[in-house]
Amino acid sequence: MAHLLRPHSHEAADKIDPVMESSARGMRALWVSLAGLGATTLVQAVVVALSGSVALLGDTLHNAADALTAVPLGIAFLLARRPPTRRYTYGYGRAEDLAGVVIVVTIAASSIAAAYAAIGRLLQPQEVSHLGAVAAAALVGFAGNELVARHRIRVGREIGSAALVADGLHARTDAFTSLAVLAGAGGAALGWTWADPAVGLLITVAILAVLRQAAREVYRRLMDAVDPALVDRAEAALRGTPGVLGLGQVRLRWIGHRLRAECEVVVDPAATVVEAHRVAAEAEHNLIHAIHRLTAAIVHADPLARDGVDHHAVLDGHRHDPPSAGLVRHRPG
Repeated sequence: MAHLLRPHSHEAADKIDPVMESSARGMRALWVSLAGLGATTLVQAVVVALSGSVALLGDTLHNAADALTAVPLGIAFLLARRPPTRRYTYGYGRAEDLAGVVIVVTIAASSIAAAYAAIGRLLQPQEVSHLGAVAAAALVGFAGNELVARHRIRVGREIGSAALVADGLHARTDAFTSLAVLAGAGGAALGWTWADPAVGLLITVAILAVLRQAAREVYRRLMDAVDPALVDRAEAALRGTPGVLGLGQVRLRWIGHRLRAECEVVVDPAATVVEAHRVAAEAEHNLIHAIHRLTAAIVHADPLARDGVDHHAVLDGHRHDPPSAGLVRHRPG
């Protein structure tokens, strides 16, 4: 249950994947998910038509919505391959975060539909037929969704895609709600007419739980939130660079499944522009190797003031750079 409620981490991979390779892997994961969930949804839809089970209907609706989320994610991965332009100077990586918003909305819509059907059946009870087929369809739903969930979460962690991990969480919840459909079929077999719609309502609660997780993850990405451990790692890499006497602001942000950094380092005021550039370049090099999926960094070199305090790297959002300060922009390679 703990794994179900908190099944993922911000630490997605142990090495940086090239952007093109990462996008290709994400696309393959989406097509595999679409095929697997499409087949699962088709089997369950046939059984829903035969049995009239609203619990299985809720599971089927959610599976269909989960399969369709491959469309906005696929578009996002394709857009992420496009190079930056003069209008979109950072590229199109944010399209992946927008796809996460679409996924959250889709999850919310499926939960509303499932709740509506379940409440209607509670108010007007009906007998569920073909209970054996319903139980078999529930097992098919569990197996199909769990396989898809593992594949999505694994690939999403490896390429650092929050949207793909969120989609994997969605599929994992579907797997466990399919088992709830199996329990509802058992209750109906015992003559409990309320069991099937009650399970439908439980499925709605489970969907809302994963909705909260996915919404929080996507919200944090849209607000440029990062794991504080990444900031600690960046600061340690910068402090360990020869020639760095102190640090100013250290900022990290996700753009799709790639990280960018903006950092301020304090150097010897007697250093020349060339020497300050060398320190900044080495700091950027250490930063790239210390933080996985960091693809670009801007390192600003500030001179240490005579009183030993850097008055330029302030924290109130205003700075006055001296003429000798160096601004160094780097990309790996």
